[in-house]
Parts: sequence; C-alpha cells; structure tokens
Amino acid sequence: MMIPMFPLLLLITALGSIILYLRTAHDIFGVLAVGTTIVCLIWGLIIAHWSIHLLALLALLFIRKPIPLGSLVSDQK
Repeated sequence: MMIPMFPLLLLITALGSIILYLRTAHDIFGVLAVGTTIVCLIWGLIIAHWSIHLLALLALLFIRKPIPLGSLVSDQK
C-alpha cells in the first residue's frame, strides 16, 4: 500500500515547497524550496506508472499555441 502513496507524497511535498517559496522573503529558503520541488517532481515522474506518462504525453500533444491578439484584428486603412 505504500508504493502507490509514494508519488502522491512527492507531489504534496513539491506543492508544499512551492507554497513555502511563495511565502518566504529569504533567499536561502526560496532556493531550498525550488530545489526540493525539482527533485520531488523528477523523482515522482520517474517512479510513476506508464499510464501517467501516456496521459502527460497526450496532454502535451494537444496543447495549442496561443493566437496573438494582434493577428485577430484586421488592418483596415
């Protein structure tokens, strides 16, 4: 039962580090929070099930580039 909870624990730790980073004004705590977040996210993705990797790949494939607002306005002179 511990193995499926481990990636969730890493995600919670990463999110907690991001919140700590946003609430602190000291540089060292910000660096530690960012480092912890990066390590937890990479480690969590490494041990994730293959279906999670497939869902992430599909999400990346279906992300569209945003259309610049300037291209929607036609130049009428």
